[in-house]
Amino acid sequence: MEEQNVIHRATELVAEHEGLALKPYLCPEGKLTIGYGRNIEDNGVSAKEAAILLSSDIESTLEQLGCLACFRSLNLARKVVLVDMCFNLGYPRFTLFKRMIAALNQQNYELAALEMMDSKWAQQVGKRAQRLSKIMKTGQFC
Repeated sequence: MEEQNVIHRATELVAEHEGLALKPYLCPEGKLTIGYGRNIEDNGVSAKEAAILLSSDIESTLEQLGCLACFRSLNLARKVVLVDMCFNLGYPRFTLFKRMIAALNQQNYELAALEMMDSKWAQQVGKRAQRLSKIMKTGQFC
């Protein structure tokens, strides 16, 4: 119980003194810092923290994709493909796949898969695009 009290009070005090920065900045020592004074240059993040960030990013991506008319009607595998793709590209660049999205609106998954591959993105990510395109086409995880 004593340790929990120390953690709680120390958290309050450090948070008050450091302040919250949601974007990286350089501290007075010139170190890249974020959050409540987290020196990410020297400390990075733990695997647990990275998993929390990923989970948060996936939730945000899902929220963005929910704006697409076709998204709710997709099966699990196809939804996951769009999440992976959108996560990789960022939502603004993802929305540039207008022909793929149009094909999804028509439930033409073969065409959507072809449109995925007919892109600079597919050339850049190679096997990732091939795998995602195959899942889109078949509607099944491979």
